[in-house]
Amino acid sequence: MSVFAAWKQQARRLKLEISALYLAYRDPRVPWYARLVAAAVVAYAFSPIDLIPDPIPVLGYLDDLILVPLGVALALKMIPVEVMVKCREQAQAALSQGKPPHWIAAGVIVVIWLGVAALTIQGLIRFWGS
Repeated sequence: MSVFAAWKQQARRLKLEISALYLAYRDPRVPWYARLVAAAVVAYAFSPIDLIPDPIPVLGYLDDLILVPLGVALALKMIPVEVMVKCREQAQAALSQGKPPHWIAAGVIVVIWLGVAALTIQGLIRFWGS
């Protein structure tokens, strides 16, 4: 197996895990702290804004290659195994049917980022205006 094929397989697995984490976040059997971590990981993965912008050579993709998998690993340690098994099955079924990966969640995250940007701009205008 080539390096490219191995990376592609890992990317598919990561996509499945993030979709499963989204489903696990909504499961009442998951403790609140695990929900918080899972929500943060899913939000960061779906977010159009990265900690390090992608156009920066090498470093731009480093956060996606390191932070997201580390966050997924941390969340998986906190979520009960039986919940993740069920959520992986549901995520696999949705992905194999070609359903889009939770566009509502992505939309909510974009709206939150826009709200944060608007509040920041409003705060700067007030600060400079006084």
